[in-house]
Amino acid sequence: MDERVQKKLPLIQFQVDESLPHFVIPGTLSSYNEYIRECRTNPYQGNKMKVRDMEYVMWHMDEVAGEHFDKIILHYRFFEPKKNRDKDNIFGYANKVIADALQEMKVINNDGWKNIENFTHDFFVDKEFPRIEVYIENVD
Repeated sequence: MDERVQKKLPLIQFQVDESLPHFVIPGTLSSYNEYIRECRTNPYQGNKMKVRDMEYVMWHMDEVAGEHFDKIILHYRFFEPKKNRDKDNIFGYANKVIADALQEMKVINNDGWKNIENFTHDFFVDKEFPRIEVYIENVD
């Protein structure tokens, strides 16, 4: 894990099981509002934006590439640079892009009910190192 992340962990109240398979996406993704705006401008632009963000996510999935799960719970930790974006807009779009990326990388077969049991999401502010941490919990 990135040493910048490790330095921040003791300051955070919420603890996640670090032994779970996980990956970190540096920075932030677009918001759901930005995606809707692009789709209204031109549906092709909206798809182009989603594909771009999905490729960015896949680029940072080395830690889970090659793994496969039948049923999972996705745990998200969003570290935003400031509190200017609505949490539902952050999570809504990021969840779709990340779930599609997991399917594209064959980490899961599908992003439907049979393969994704549930989601959790927590939000924090980190001006120095905004990121999205994604933890994958295998459901037996």
